[in-house]
Amino acid sequence: MIGRISRFMTRFVSRWLPDPLIFAMLLTLLTFVIALWLTPQTPISMVKMWGDGFWNLLAFGMQMALIIVTGHALASSAPVKSLLRTAASAAKTPVQGVMLVTFFGSVACVINWGFGLVVGAMFAREVARRVPGSDYPLLIACAYIGFLTWGGGFSGSMPLLAATPGNPVEHIAGLIPVGDTLFSGFNIFITVALIVVMPFITRMMMPKPSDVVSIDPKLLMEEADFQKQLPKDAPPSERLEESRILTLIIGALGITYLAMYFSEHGFNITINTVNLMFMIAGLLLHKTPMAYMRAISAAARSTAGILVQFPFYAGIQLMMEHSGLGGLITEFFINVANKDTFPVMTFLVLH
Repeated sequence: MIGRISRFMTRFVSRWLPDPLIFAMLLTLLTFVIALWLTPQTPISMVKMWGDGFWNLLAFGMQMALIIVTGHALASSAPVKSLLRTAASAAKTPVQGVMLVTFFGSVACVINWGFGLVVGAMFAREVARRVPGSDYPLLIACAYIGFLTWGGGFSGSMPLLAATPGNPVEHIAGLIPVGDTLFSGFNIFITVALIVVMPFITRMMMPKPSDVVSIDPKLLMEEADFQKQLPKDAPPSERLEESRILTLIIGALGITYLAMYFSEHGFNITINTVNLMFMIAGLLLHKTPMAYMRAISAAARSTAGILVQFPFYAGIQLMMEHSGLGGLITEFFINVANKDTFPVMTFLVLH
C-alpha cells in the first residue's frame, strides 16, 4: 500500500510541483492578497512592506549558505568518502540498501543539513553502485527523506537562530538557549523516533521487481579528489596554496577558540559556532587551503536557491509582521491548541 502511495505521489510531484523559486513567488502573492483581505491594509502599504523587508535576511541567508557549503565540503573530503564506502559495503540486498541510506541520511542531517544533503546522495550512489537490483529513484528519495530530522538537529535554523545574539526576534523573547529547544526531551524523543522508524517506512516503499529502475554502475563512478599533485618545479605561490602548514595553524586557531567558547558558554551552540566547527573540520580533512577551496567552489552551486529565494521570504516575513496577518495566524493556533498539543502543532507546522 505504501509503495503504491509513494509511486502515485512521485508521479504527482513530477507533474505538478514547480521549482522552489516559484513557490516563493506564489507565497508572496498569496500573502499580499490574504493580508489585504483580512487586515486594514492598502495595496500601496503592502508594496512598501514587501520592499522594505526584501533585504532583511541577508545575514541569515549568508549563515544558511555557509551551512550548505561547509557541510557539503566536509562530506566531499576523502576520509568521509572512505567511511561511506565502508558503510555501504554492509548492504548486501536492495532492502538493506534502502534502510541504510535512510538511516545514514537521517543521522547526517541531524549533524548538519548541508552535510546530510551530500552524505545521503553520496551514500545512495555508493549503494546503487555496489548492490545489484537497487531501485535508484527510491534510494535518492531515501537520501533526502533524512531532511525530516534536520530541524531538530545541530543545524536546525530556528533553534540556532533563537540562540544567536542579534537575531530578528531577540527583542520579543530574548535569547533561547538550545538546551530549551534542540536538547529538550521532547525534541530528542521525536528526532530519535524518526531515525528509528523511517528506515522501516522506506522499506515498505520497495517496488516490485518488475518496477525497479536500476542504473548502470559505470555511470556512478567516484568523483575526483580535490587534492592536487604539484610538480617538482612548482612556484612558491602554488606550494603555499597546497601547504598543510597553513591549514594546521588555522585549524589550531579554530579549535582553540571553540574550546574557549564551550568552556565559557557550555554546549550552547549558535549558527556561527556550528559553521565554524564545520569549516575547521572540512579544512583539516581536505588538508590544504586550495583543496578546501576547490571543495567549497563545488559546493557553492547548491546555494543558488538560498541566494535568490531568501529575499522573497524576507519580504513575506515583513508583510506578515507589519500587516498584522502574522498575529492573526498566531492567535488562531493559540486558540485551537492547549499546553499539551501546542508543541505537537508547532512541530507539524514547522515541518
